[in-house]
Amino acid sequence: MAKQLCYPVITDIFSRFRDAEPEPKGELEHLNAYTLVVAVALSAQATDAGVNKATRALFQIADTPEKMLALGEEGVIEHIKTIGLYRNKAKNVIKLSRMLVDKYGSEVPSSRAALQKLPGVGRKTANVVLNMWFRHPAQAVDTHIFRVGNRTGIAPGKDVDAVERAIEDNVPAEYQQHAHHWLILHGRYICVARKPKCGACLISDLCQFEDKTQ
Repeated sequence: MAKQLCYPVITDIFSRFRDAEPEPKGELEHLNAYTLVVAVALSAQATDAGVNKATRALFQIADTPEKMLALGEEGVIEHIKTIGLYRNKAKNVIKLSRMLVDKYGSEVPSSRAALQKLPGVGRKTANVVLNMWFRHPAQAVDTHIFRVGNRTGIAPGKDVDAVERAIEDNVPAEYQQHAHHWLILHGRYICVARKPKCGACLISDLCQFEDKTQ
């Protein structure tokens, strides 16, 4: 684990990220807040590309909790069976849809606590929804962000909660809104797990990773 970078260096890093991509976007396809919740819940232990492929047809016929309930668990399974853990995920999609109808008037709540009460929605999923839909500066730490945070020294931590806190504590406020997407995209395409593309990295000179590649 790298040591925590100092504030001026982190500011420089995120300034470069912003210059390169001022408005980074998440790659999960969705039509509204509800389909975003479903897509993120389905993305656990799956790729965004795989989820998008499965949900394009699903969301065309079920873009509200009521329509998803009408489709039913077996109908959901037919659409998402290419995704890992699809049976359990389909069950959670139906349960969370029922809860949204019964407790929230079919509206997706905008609080982390309420979101985390939905079946299949953990803290990371809640943070993605808060960030992408409600524009809260929430930090959803996945494997990519965990790796980048620890390799670079931007946000070192022994677990995802520690990395989340380090981002919140050390990244300047003006960069908090997009920090999640800058880090996840950097980890997905540049700071990859097995052989990071350090030669193409725009923050390589500021990164503390010792085993840099060319």
